[in-house]
Amino acid sequence: MKPNRILQLIALGIGFLFLYIPIVSLIVYSFNESQLVTVWTRFSTRWYAALLQDDELIAAAWLSLRVALLTAFASVVIGTWAGFVLARMGRFRGFTLYTGMINAPLVIPEVIQGISLLLLFIEMAKWLGWPAGRGIFTIWIGHVMLCISYVAIIVQSRVKELHPSLEEAALDLGATPLRVFFFITLPLISQALVSGWLLSFTLSIDDLVLSAFLSGPGSTTLPLVVFSRVRLGLNPEMNALATLFIAVVTVGVVAANYFMQRAERKRAVMAV
Repeated sequence: MKPNRILQLIALGIGFLFLYIPIVSLIVYSFNESQLVTVWTRFSTRWYAALLQDDELIAAAWLSLRVALLTAFASVVIGTWAGFVLARMGRFRGFTLYTGMINAPLVIPEVIQGISLLLLFIEMAKWLGWPAGRGIFTIWIGHVMLCISYVAIIVQSRVKELHPSLEEAALDLGATPLRVFFFITLPLISQALVSGWLLSFTLSIDDLVLSAFLSGPGSTTLPLVVFSRVRLGLNPEMNALATLFIAVVTVGVVAANYFMQRAERKRAVMAV
């Protein structure tokens, strides 16, 4: 084996160890009976039982899950149209402004976005009487605003890779542009849609800054609860919670990759 190959493998191994040793240790200590996070006593599942009896944490997790699901679906719908316009419509009047508005949430700090949305909702409530209070709806609006940009960029890059002749052939056969979009373009960019959905879901369920500004009484998300508790000291219950999230995310990513690869193989066979 060449020396350069050995060095590459060593560097790769060190990188993976740096990334995954903390995650593995967190999972291991989630089965620790001791209340001290870093002191192992013996195997136990007491913290998972305690987690199931924690009403505040369960309510926060359910709220975060609902917001993340709503955000993912809304971001994919709006972001897909935005990305398609960027990739297919060319340079129209106001294109620079449109592009800047799509990309703005990517570069503006979340603190600034949170403050601006908070001030907007306060003024709207003052003049219009809506929204009456901050809760799941205001959090959802903030998360969608953030995630649309990521979906639009992913969809734009995928649409640009498509050969225009595929859509032009459908148009020549009499299909309307809208029908071509739904029956030709969308299936071809389905992998980008799945990627955008997963990214939006992850960004939403993990968001802390925007949620802190846009939440109100009775609408505390899971990151806010975890952050408030961790500030008072590490709790083994948080290890159990993190382990469950890691398991769910791992299963979701593996399943998504499996279905995406299977769809890609089917398209390759049909193309042959």
